[in-house]
Amino acid sequence: MRHGLFQSIRAGDEKPKVTRELLLRVLKYARPYWWHIAGMLVTILLSTGLSLLTPLIFRNMIDVVLPAKDTDRLIWLGLALLFIPALNGGISVIQRRLNSTVGEGVIYDLRSSLFARLQRMSLRFFTNTKTGELMSRLNGDVVGAQNAISSTIVNIITNFVEAAALLAVMLTLEWRLTLVSILILPLFIITAQRLGNVLRDIARQAMDVNAQMNAHMNETLNIGGALLVKLFGRAREEEKRFRERAANVRDMGIRRAVVGSSFFVIFGLVTAVGTALVYGLGGYFVITDVFTIGTIVAFGSYLGQLYGALQGLAGAPVEFSTSMVSFERVFEVVDLPQDIIEKEDAVELRDVKGELEFQNVTFNYKVDESILLKEVKRYGKHEDVRAVFSGGNGQGPSTKNQDGRSAASDSAEADFTSQARDIALEGISFLARPGQLIALVGPSGAGKTTVTYLIPRLYDPSEGLIRIDGHGLKDVTLESLSAAIGMVTQETYLFHDTIRTNLIYAKPDATQEEIESAARAANIHNFIMDLSDGYETIVGERGYRLSGGEKQRIALARVILKDPRILVLDEATSSLDSESEALIQDALKRVMAGRTSIVIAHRLSTILAADLILVMDRGRIVERGTHDELLAQNGLYAQLYETQFRGERV
Repeated sequence: MRHGLFQSIRAGDEKPKVTRELLLRVLKYARPYWWHIAGMLVTILLSTGLSLLTPLIFRNMIDVVLPAKDTDRLIWLGLALLFIPALNGGISVIQRRLNSTVGEGVIYDLRSSLFARLQRMSLRFFTNTKTGELMSRLNGDVVGAQNAISSTIVNIITNFVEAAALLAVMLTLEWRLTLVSILILPLFIITAQRLGNVLRDIARQAMDVNAQMNAHMNETLNIGGALLVKLFGRAREEEKRFRERAANVRDMGIRRAVVGSSFFVIFGLVTAVGTALVYGLGGYFVITDVFTIGTIVAFGSYLGQLYGALQGLAGAPVEFSTSMVSFERVFEVVDLPQDIIEKEDAVELRDVKGELEFQNVTFNYKVDESILLKEVKRYGKHEDVRAVFSGGNGQGPSTKNQDGRSAASDSAEADFTSQARDIALEGISFLARPGQLIALVGPSGAGKTTVTYLIPRLYDPSEGLIRIDGHGLKDVTLESLSAAIGMVTQETYLFHDTIRTNLIYAKPDATQEEIESAARAANIHNFIMDLSDGYETIVGERGYRLSGGEKQRIALARVILKDPRILVLDEATSSLDSESEALIQDALKRVMAGRTSIVIAHRLSTILAADLILVMDRGRIVERGTHDELLAQNGLYAQLYETQFRGERV
């Protein structure tokens, strides 16, 4: 065992805070289910009342019926002992129905709110947020929030009502025995709190090692991780690493089981003290004819129920506050400010011609922390594994110098070809007229992709203005802007679904004829038809069952099906074989025909066909013009032509 693995924690470190504002907001989510909650309270009262009757029946049976040898009444009491649990069971089914309606309803409401908010967040948010954290909010925290309403609160109310009712009945039966049973409460509470803290600590450690094991599985069992393991021949090492982490989970499970068993043993001993005192004193009262045997039997039955209710109440504060904090995590996402906002009076783009203008646009990737999720501590859960393999915190050695600049900045001064900088784009201005082809060229990292990301408002410029058909992008509806623009990125993404599903994502109501027409235009129809399942073929995780060229042609077909007036694409064909490249080049000619096209050009043929070539370097447009004009300038474009494009000349 590692040193300090099972060190106990203080209760104050474990218990989170619950504010009045948080409670009021939680009640708003419970408001649509008030009738269900009221119904649950009624069932709790009925169930508690019925549970009080059974000991009284036993008391009457022992003290009255048996001494009197009253057979008729004995039969009725026996039937009552059958009827009460049957009725209680029916009430519990109703209560469960009401409870699940509230719980699942709250989960639905919270998940819907969360997903709707996340759909409206910008790309900046997703590039700075771990997918696992989002899944944790949508799953773990939502379920925790549900438990706060449908489980934790219900249990607290049930235990409180039951304890109050039991104490009232016990005081009525025999006040002296009731006082004796209450005398052990301090011992009971201290034992429950201390042992509860130890168990929570072990549970947290178990979550920690489980998270390490799960993170390892997630990293190595997805398609990319599995491929990397095989390529570098690290299967044995990963098996060994997994066995070590699985062994930690096993050891923690054993430890948790043993300590949990010890908890109930000690708890049983504490309750045994109270039971012994009650039966000892009660037996004395029976012997001295203070009360009857039936009374002490009934009292002993009530005593077991009382201690059970008190046990539930002892851990209620931490359980309640922990569940409520899940609401806080959910509300943080719901309250995240949006940095890509649609104006209330935004206009809808109609009859788009395709004129696109950048006017002195500047942009940087500086992140506003207010739009990001905070790094959180989940009480009772360790899910944030920052360094999966090394086990560290994911923070490598600092790359900054004494003056605070990064090492990349120094290299930028020493090497003029470096693209490292703070501002991604600066002073970008150009006009693309309807139907024109604008080619973006420049070194890797010059800002070409960033320019394309600004067109569909994946980001908003820090300064400057972008217009489409004379309308500022911020003045038009996001839906109509998306409909006007088609984009094919360098890294093609396909859902783990059929080819048909991936294609109609662009146009859900597309007919089979339209789908096939788009596929033919992208030079992919014949390939699809040669597959055994045709358009119903599953493409696999991220489309890994297809080659790079096939994925790109499906992506092109998807854009053709959308039929946008403005086309934005990264002409990434360098990694493809000659046949796939030829098919894609032919498809691109068809796709770009009649459309305004902004293309990150990697092929000389595209550059030669361009109406305007924009040469970018370190976030600026340093040259612009046609191919011949730029060659005559003998600048950066001429250098790129000599190093990258000249070999393509026929």
